[in-house]
Amino acid sequence: MRVLVVYCHPVEKSFVAAMRDAAVKGLEQAGHETRIVDLYADGFDPRFTAEEHAAYENEREVPEGLGSYAEDLKWAEGIVFVFPTWWYDMPAMLKGWLDRVWLPGVAFHLPPGGGRIQPGLTHIHLLAAVTSCGAPWWWSKLVGEPHRRVLMRGMRALCAPDCRQLWLGCYQMDGSTQNKRERYLAAVRRRMARVV
Repeated sequence: MRVLVVYCHPVEKSFVAAMRDAAVKGLEQAGHETRIVDLYADGFDPRFTAEEHAAYENEREVPEGLGSYAEDLKWAEGIVFVFPTWWYDMPAMLKGWLDRVWLPGVAFHLPPGGGRIQPGLTHIHLLAAVTSCGAPWWWSKLVGEPHRRVLMRGMRALCAPDCRQLWLGCYQMDGSTQNKRERYLAAVRRRMARVV
């Protein structure tokens, strides 16, 4: 499977970078081809411009500077998002990537005259998230996990009907030990190595 790994963290030597590396290692161990998009290293601009907003409903050419990201989506058969959870949600950089790249004509199609949107990523059979969170899992659930709902419900609706979902969260990061982090990284590697 061709797997796009979308990585979002400003610090290259962070634990989230180690999470990315563990996911990639597991995927490649299973024989999958990976491609990494590093939003911070790319200098990705998450701002959705007035011009983009005005042209949004037209299935137009992808805006300048976003073409390679749209090509990555067309190439991928699976997507793994690797990011920290900040204030119970994905970083603004990643949300901006979804806003600006998952466009009409790329991620979905708007039927003329209205009606239900049509999925445009039916070649994607896996959506996964590898994330860290300072709060305990039960508190994240209580808050409602907005990032999980967006990725695993909203974005998943644009993918193949048989699209599998995988959520690997490392909770209570603020008080975690080195041992807990190493166990989590090993679990990410093992789980990604089982992706078929």
